[in-house]
Amino acid sequence: MRTFDPECLRALVAVAHSGSLSAAAQRLYRSQSAVSEQIRKLELACSATLFLRSKRGAELTPAGRKLLGHAQEILDAHERAVRSMQGVDLAGSLSIAVTDYFHPAGIAALLRRLRTSHPRLQLHVAVRKSASIEDEADDEAYDIGLSMRILERGATRRTPQGVRRVALFREPMAWVADPSLRTAAGGALPLVVLPASCAVHRLVARTLAARGIEHYVAHRASGVAGLQLAIGAGLGLSCLNASALPAGLRPLRSFAGIRLPSLPQVEFALLVPPAARSSLVDEVVPMLAQVLRAAVPVAGNAADGGVQPPAGYAHAS
Repeated sequence: MRTFDPECLRALVAVAHSGSLSAAAQRLYRSQSAVSEQIRKLELACSATLFLRSKRGAELTPAGRKLLGHAQEILDAHERAVRSMQGVDLAGSLSIAVTDYFHPAGIAALLRRLRTSHPRLQLHVAVRKSASIEDEADDEAYDIGLSMRILERGATRRTPQGVRRVALFREPMAWVADPSLRTAAGGALPLVVLPASCAVHRLVARTLAARGIEHYVAHRASGVAGLQLAIGAGLGLSCLNASALPAGLRPLRSFAGIRLPSLPQVEFALLVPPAARSSLVDEVVPMLAQVLRAAVPVAGNAADGGVQPPAGYAHAS
């Protein structure tokens, strides 16, 4: 009887989530050849091709998608078994504030995984703006916050005293627009942005103004999901962190003959208010940090002009 090696299944999940063997190798801290060999072993065990490989990366075949679902269930069951034998049974209720810039398409899947792995752990999740998560870190507004901070050169922003900050990873920001968007060469750039209270909105306006690039707000969205829809509809140019780029769109270096200015990186981190410190929170934070780091896809690859680690994406220490 054939069996699946859990390490090979982890390689499958990593390649599926990151989109390429090279990106998966970075995530798993293994060589690309080792990851390729693990996928080959799975394909031999299944007697089926699991990925279609090209210069653009690796895309799941129907057989690969089928095995991916089984792989996640097996790995989750493995984690539950390990925790059970170690006497770790997380139970309780926690409120978590999550920035809407964090991998918007993956939040539901992430919560489903946590619920499956820890059925006695109740998570009450609210999607909020990073600014409010940062500003209310010492106001007992939540137990754990997931925030995004722009890492601008020369800018300083201190974490409130007593607040525990656990850095997760850094990634680049990118200009993005749908190919259908058209504007006259040299004309003002139409922007799709969030409200003016958004730090990314202020960064975009400040960066373009510093370069003397004319622009105007063509559409104002209330959240990142709405921003993605507006970008996809060709309503304007925008700026997003790499893991929030709409599917199928590449980062832009220029638009309408205008060279777009470079953008800083962002850092995601968990925040724990002093009043929320407890044995449950202390147990959940490292587990949550591990899951969040693994949940974020790497945007693009070298072949299509996207961003690829280690130049643009890195775990924070």
